[in-house]
Amino acid sequence: MDPLVLGALVAVSTIVVLFSGVSVAVGLLVVSAAFLLIFDGARSLEMMPEIFFADLNSFTILSIPMFIIMGAAIASTRAGADLFEALERWLTRVPGGLVVSNLGACALFAAMSGSSPATCAAIGKMGIPEMQKRGYPDGVAAGAIAAGGTLGILIPPSVTMIVYGIATETSIGRLFLAGVMPGLMLMGLFMGWAIFATWRSGNIAVLSPRHYSLREKLEILPRIVPFLVVILGVLYAMYGGVATTSETAAVGAVLCLGMAIVIYKMWSPLAIWAVLRDSTRESVMILFIMAAAGVFAYMMSSLFITQSIAQWIAALDVNRWVLMGIINLFLLVAGFFLPPVAVILMTAPILLPILDAAQFDPYWFAVILTINMEIGLITPPVGLNLFVINSIAPNISLRTILLGSAPFVGCMILAIVILCFVPEIATWLPDLVMGPSR
Repeated sequence: MDPLVLGALVAVSTIVVLFSGVSVAVGLLVVSAAFLLIFDGARSLEMMPEIFFADLNSFTILSIPMFIIMGAAIASTRAGADLFEALERWLTRVPGGLVVSNLGACALFAAMSGSSPATCAAIGKMGIPEMQKRGYPDGVAAGAIAAGGTLGILIPPSVTMIVYGIATETSIGRLFLAGVMPGLMLMGLFMGWAIFATWRSGNIAVLSPRHYSLREKLEILPRIVPFLVVILGVLYAMYGGVATTSETAAVGAVLCLGMAIVIYKMWSPLAIWAVLRDSTRESVMILFIMAAAGVFAYMMSSLFITQSIAQWIAALDVNRWVLMGIINLFLLVAGFFLPPVAVILMTAPILLPILDAAQFDPYWFAVILTINMEIGLITPPVGLNLFVINSIAPNISLRTILLGSAPFVGCMILAIVILCFVPEIATWLPDLVMGPSR
């Protein structure tokens, strides 16, 4: 069978299997085993266990559970509420200051946790009821938290960036730096829309928010000092030449657990056990997907599907930016149905040779890919953040949440366009700190 036709058959079969309700990892293993058995013989199945475990045999992978522990430790405390309250007091005079405060809290919390659902839940539990109480439209309140939560996979440390680095063998430290400026730009676009949407609502309760005295503003600042200490500690360990990425992740995990225990008095062994239990569950899920995706990539390569697709796309006589547009559309559609980790692991082996041939920077592309995955988090049919918001604010309909998130999707698309015209937004900081990548 022609490899391209076989590739289309694999794609259709994978979609059907994943939509059957099985987990992503199991679905990838089933499809891989079936196609290897049918088209390459039973002996090819002997390689599957070896490839499955070989893909996990990397010290760098240790950073994934460590960063997940960071997020779980922070999410288990009232750290999100403290961040929200501090920013609310300082930004209260800004029209739409409360929603801007929520977005700022999402950005800071994302920098600590690296998890979009955790960010949504932690900030949304306090932020959404408060915004509703002050008269903010339900759509703006829910959409801002859903979109703000997506910053968790762009602003470092990001588990998605770690997975991309492992899949493409690129520097994780440089990937983290590449996400900083685009993350701030995206947060600025979100805030701009939030201010405009609030002003457009014309609600006096929103435009005339509560005022805080200077004393009230200053007394809240000590609550955010621990966050700054943790963030600066992780950055110094990573970029000060003190530790590798995996060791830095362990430093961050220890600092966050220490902050949760000492400052937020999480003394209970059961509470600490819950953090470790939830972190283990999420880590195993991600690592299982990574190993299964490695087997899936082996199947694609063994049947010459990956090579044929790369050759076909490379042979297209189109402008490199038209090619990038096609890749973006493909990633956008994939992100609608699959979690970011699965999309990265399944597409990286195919896309990386094409990107190299078209002379696109792999670190710049990591940011483009991540923003596409962010869009998938707030768009149906999967839209994980939408369901998280719906669970913590059941009085807001899913339709209202979806409509409120739509303008923020427009902000993300605008960010991708801006990055295409000004790629230095993503590459300037890594080049400044670590030197040119090429």
